[in-house]
Amino acid sequence: MSLWPYLALFASGLFWGLGLPFGKLALAETNAAHMILLRFLVAGLAAAPGVLFSSSGRRLMRRPAVLLAGGFYALGFLTQFEGLARTSVTVAALLVGIMPALIAASAAILGERVGPAAWAGIVATTAGAMLIAGKPGPGVAPLGVGLCLLSLPLFLGWLHAARVASMGASPVHTACASIVVAALVLLVLVSLMHGSPRLSLPPSAWVGIVGQGLLSTVAATLCWQIGAPKVSTAAAGVFINVEPVVGSILGVALFHDRPTWLAVAGGLLILGGSLTVVLCERRRSDGVRAAEDAPMPA
Repeated sequence: MSLWPYLALFASGLFWGLGLPFGKLALAETNAAHMILLRFLVAGLAAAPGVLFSSSGRRLMRRPAVLLAGGFYALGFLTQFEGLARTSVTVAALLVGIMPALIAASAAILGERVGPAAWAGIVATTAGAMLIAGKPGPGVAPLGVGLCLLSLPLFLGWLHAARVASMGASPVHTACASIVVAALVLLVLVSLMHGSPRLSLPPSAWVGIVGQGLLSTVAATLCWQIGAPKVSTAAAGVFINVEPVVGSILGVALFHDRPTWLAVAGGLLILGGSLTVVLCERRRSDGVRAAEDAPMPA
């Protein structure tokens, strides 16, 4: 297997991890809903040529899976950053570490076999989330933790819808189409609920918004769509954990977050449990593939 799909997935986790500190910069000057709208308007403008100037891109805009993926993507980020506005960068980042375990649990619900060790990892990530939610630390509201947790099933919906949408289509066009759909969903939803965003923001806020739009949305989504179809779901799940690692390090280094020992322990449980899930599932997938490739007895 070529190395480049893994490099693309690593880059996607890195870019998503930058989104939390970028978001904290912007949230100092505007509310979460308007920040996410501006983020996706920037991303949508950057992604629009991939849709408008391609016949396959325009056809994707009519595909139900793309519309569903864009809707989940928009609602996932809107919910997550409403939570970030009420919590710290470090806590929000660590909670993202639950995603690989959610992917494994959803695979079991969809009929895929999940081994006992993987279920132990799922239990560990759940316990980690409970530790963080139960005593999140100063400046971290339980509502913020709850909203960050609520965003994860929405991102899971995006992941499955995007995988379906990318079947038989260019990963670049699929990524661009889902971003444009998400921008349109947010434009309608946020405008109806909160009115138009204020554009007279200081440079630091625009750095956060443009950084989120170009790096944490366009670049991250493109890298994920390019890399994920080339590897198993379990292998791709490893790289989701790049995001909480990057986000938590930057939260401590740049925003002077001071997570409690319970939050640190919860984060370690989340990361360790998620890696257990992914590595066990990857080992099982490799074993199945080896069995399928073995020569049949004469």
